[in-house]
Amino acid sequence: MPSFDIIRESRPNDSFRVKSIIGTYDIQQQSVTEQFTGEINLPDNWNVGLIVGRSGSGKTTIARELFEANIIDKFDYKSESLLDDMPKNCSTAEICAALTSVGFATPPSWLKPYAVLSNGEKMRCDIARAMLENNDMFVFDEFTSVVDRNIAQIASLAIQKAIRRNNKRFIAVTCHYDVQDWLMPDWVFNTDDMTFQLLDVEEQKKNRPKLSIDIFETSRKEYYWKVFRKHHYLSHSFNKAARVFIATCNGSLCGLCAALPFPHPMKKNTWKEHRSVIIPDYQ
Repeated sequence: MPSFDIIRESRPNDSFRVKSIIGTYDIQQQSVTEQFTGEINLPDNWNVGLIVGRSGSGKTTIARELFEANIIDKFDYKSESLLDDMPKNCSTAEICAALTSVGFATPPSWLKPYAVLSNGEKMRCDIARAMLENNDMFVFDEFTSVVDRNIAQIASLAIQKAIRRNNKRFIAVTCHYDVQDWLMPDWVFNTDDMTFQLLDVEEQKKNRPKLSIDIFETSRKEYYWKVFRKHHYLSHSFNKAARVFIATCNGSLCGLCAALPFPHPMKKNTWKEHRSVIIPDYQ
């Protein structure tokens, strides 16, 4: 796929509203023509690609022209549980492993229908399904466009790890430049100036932004358990005697760990895990 030259022309009907706008703004031409020209010289070996640029710069047009068959937008979800929408030839263990690998490791949410998932969960579910469908390459348009930017970065980090671990090929199409440092793509095509760039993954790892993780103990046990319980498969019970620790990621609440005293004949001050939960967006 060394080069492309795409022309798109829109010619609206000669309606009253169209005539009104043409007259009001003194538009000379009756049609709107856009042209996108550039080169994407894909290397022989790569796993993650990024098409990025501001809105209206041609990202979706280029992606659909070059990778139409690989775009994730044709999955049909109609079951009462998203698990039953996954490929029939995959075992339950394989489905769980795929969902977990992209950072969607919340068993109670796996029992829900796809339609009620959050936008972030839907994005991860689609990518997990694409991997299970044995698609060697897939493209996600509007990648992370509907999630919080902090969550978008964490999701990008988890997803690129899963793609590389499974030796798949994934292209993210987005107007958000902030995901690049976390996706660590092998190549980037920027539609703002129609430039293509090959990148070194190992060098990107060295320069990747740091996550600031803070952990503190809290006495507000019941309050925080109410926040986290829906993401834990044993949500029906919680021991009030537990010590509760809260984790934040870049200032946002992301995890809870509760521990109980564990009587031991030899060791003093021994504790055992009671409940550990990470909010799905940060898994």
